[in-house]
Amino acid sequence: MRRRIVPLILSAVAAFTVLGDQRTPLLAESNGHPNIVVILVDDLGYGDPGCFNKDSKIPTPNIDSLANAGMKFTDAHAPGPLCHMSRYGLLTGRYPFRTDVSRWPTEPLIGPEQWTIATVAKQAGYETAMVGKWHVGFKERGYEKPLAGGPVDHGFDRYFGIRASTDIPPYFYIRDDHAVMPPTETIAANNSPGWSPIQGAFWRAGKIAPDLQLDGVLKRFTDEAIDVVESHVQGESAAKPLMLYLAYPAPHSPWLPSDEFVGKSGAGMYGDFLMMVDAEIGRITQSLENHKLADDTLLIFTSDNGPCWYDKDVAKYNHDSSGGLRGMKGDAWEGGHRMPFIVRWPGKVAKGTSNDQLICFTDFLATFAAMLDVTLPEDAGPDSISFLPTLTGDTPQHPLRQQFVLQPGSGPSMLTIRDQNWKLITGLGSGGFSKPSRRKPTGDGITGQLYDLKSDPGETKNLFKEHPEKVADLQEKLNQARAGSKP
Repeated sequence: MRRRIVPLILSAVAAFTVLGDQRTPLLAESNGHPNIVVILVDDLGYGDPGCFNKDSKIPTPNIDSLANAGMKFTDAHAPGPLCHMSRYGLLTGRYPFRTDVSRWPTEPLIGPEQWTIATVAKQAGYETAMVGKWHVGFKERGYEKPLAGGPVDHGFDRYFGIRASTDIPPYFYIRDDHAVMPPTETIAANNSPGWSPIQGAFWRAGKIAPDLQLDGVLKRFTDEAIDVVESHVQGESAAKPLMLYLAYPAPHSPWLPSDEFVGKSGAGMYGDFLMMVDAEIGRITQSLENHKLADDTLLIFTSDNGPCWYDKDVAKYNHDSSGGLRGMKGDAWEGGHRMPFIVRWPGKVAKGTSNDQLICFTDFLATFAAMLDVTLPEDAGPDSISFLPTLTGDTPQHPLRQQFVLQPGSGPSMLTIRDQNWKLITGLGSGGFSKPSRRKPTGDGITGQLYDLKSDPGETKNLFKEHPEKVADLQEKLNQARAGSKP
């Protein structure tokens, strides 16, 4: 049995074949679909871009320009508050708690037959490319051998990037499914005085390839992405639309701003590095303009999870990276997973608008399927709901998404469910990087956390004991979601 995602716009029809080898499916060229560019940055907080926080100490003119030209979402969420969890959900439309995400260092998290956003685009006749940080696993059996299970095995025609973050060895570039150069040299660990052990110019000791310099990765990825755009325009696939997924490993540590940005922000090394990230995004948008693709491109900008920014950093720099939300990277609290999210689509998405619809990154799959008139298999994207109507001004009478479920970074024993304005966390503490990560109950009957985000978006008042009926209701809905019921 197959489930049909009814198209809401763009009635062009692609010809379909059995999926087979996802690298070269036999498909008719699409008619009238936009180019799609997804820019995912790393460890950027809700309060970092000026368009989400007027008091930000970090200039972000290029991100702000996207918001001025499009729609910003104020209630958009990563499906997990850590890098690998978030990316798995974005690519597959499946909550990361449904798989063992701890396998990523040596095994692919995405199954061989599992659909991704690139699979959807290929079915609609797109040329597909990915540049940047993968972080959802390869089959690693030595770096002289093919790295199976990566982007080119999941719908992307081409790939250039790295396996994980630029603080996690081994450090080497990957072209399609091979190491460009194996990591044969050694790099010592590094950190920055005055910052926590995982902030600043921090990286771990390990193997590194001779052709990779950590402070050159960000610009290299922009160069590669621009090459994707240029080769698409000039190549045999120019008649097809392009999907480009650009996953920057920044402003995740190591914070390595180039000289032109050092000391230019009001938030130290982190702010300077984010200014550099913003400038690289500007290079991408300028490339789209130069090649006359911008007006026919749906561009989505967001971050994979919350920032690595502590209370002491807020006090020192008077910059709140989480924008008034509680918590940070890894946390069940909003600062860990509520993300700045912008959609620019000229002629379709109203300029300079704001949207408070609840969305989750798992919704990319169903949204692209609806937009491109692609039929998803019944088992694809079980946690994906199309938010296409809210992009095009067809505001629904009821929220498209009522709830979402998230596992914080500390492990499977704590979960959180958001249902409309209510949020239940099934334990005490942050569940992530903020201290305490876990706290034992004290015998007062409070074993979890309940917040009304409408009246208390900062999660300052735990209503767990005051509303036992709501706790029970949310726990039942959480049980249903874990069992696989549609959110």
